[in-house]
Amino acid sequence: MILCCGEALIDMIPEPTDGGRTGFVPHSGGAIFNTARALGRLGVEVGMLTGLSEDMFGQQLEQDLRESHVDTRHIAKSDRPTTLAFVQLKDGHATYDFYDENSAGRMLAIDAVPPVGAHVSGLYFGGISLACEPAAETYCALLERDGTERAVMIDPNIRPGFIKDEARFRDRLARMFAGTDIVKVSDDDLDWMYPDKGSLQAQIEALLAAGPALVIVTRGGEGAIGVLADGTEVRVAAEKAQVVDTVGAGDTFNAGVLAALSERGLFRKDKVRSLSAEDASAALSYGAKVAAVTVSRAGANPPWKSEL
Repeated sequence: MILCCGEALIDMIPEPTDGGRTGFVPHSGGAIFNTARALGRLGVEVGMLTGLSEDMFGQQLEQDLRESHVDTRHIAKSDRPTTLAFVQLKDGHATYDFYDENSAGRMLAIDAVPPVGAHVSGLYFGGISLACEPAAETYCALLERDGTERAVMIDPNIRPGFIKDEARFRDRLARMFAGTDIVKVSDDDLDWMYPDKGSLQAQIEALLAAGPALVIVTRGGEGAIGVLADGTEVRVAAEKAQVVDTVGAGDTFNAGVLAALSERGLFRKDKVRSLSAEDASAALSYGAKVAAVTVSRAGANPPWKSEL
């Protein structure tokens, strides 16, 4: 099982009302939630580890996970509120206003995290849950405790607006990257992480030196690049799609990569650090294929395997 560890929240998506004004409709979301749900729909054995509210939104999130075949035994419930993200869409691209103070997800403590059993072979982290304390420290501690013998992938999805203490955040990322096998980043992530490096190649080399065996860089319409520890590079083109919006695109790309590796038996600690260029290319191509379906319809609505 791949265990997705991080935020589950409600995206409040704008929709027109009968009265002519814009209203907001609650859709289940969050970067890690989206990846978990996409993995379940792709037929991968997957679970979710997060802090979830017992309120109406928390119940919606849990129901949606189960409907996409995601194991929920690692969810820690509380009476704190659910995180809400109000979405604004412009030309298909999303911006967010978050309401996250004292939420069930943000306040998750390591002593509330259920034990990770031997049935879990891989861990996935990322999103705003790596920036928002105290839960960010919980996920870091979880990786350090349970990631030694399990394959690990991280998508930091850096959003500077969430980073209250840059030095602490950079230190946390460094600790987590040291125990990570695959890191997926965007151009913007690399520019924030390594502003002093003069080229994309230098940025990737710096990230590889931090610990991972594979760095994946997504570049929107230009596709994705994968670079292995020995410097071998693979490139895949973006799949053509009629873009409705980009909500959840990166999250479902990650699910496609994980699904492709999992189906080949490669997302395991004893396999993932010796991936071939062929395996990496196949994984990135599948990620692009899955993401193309997601951007072709509204919201983070990842495809089922049968749709591919």
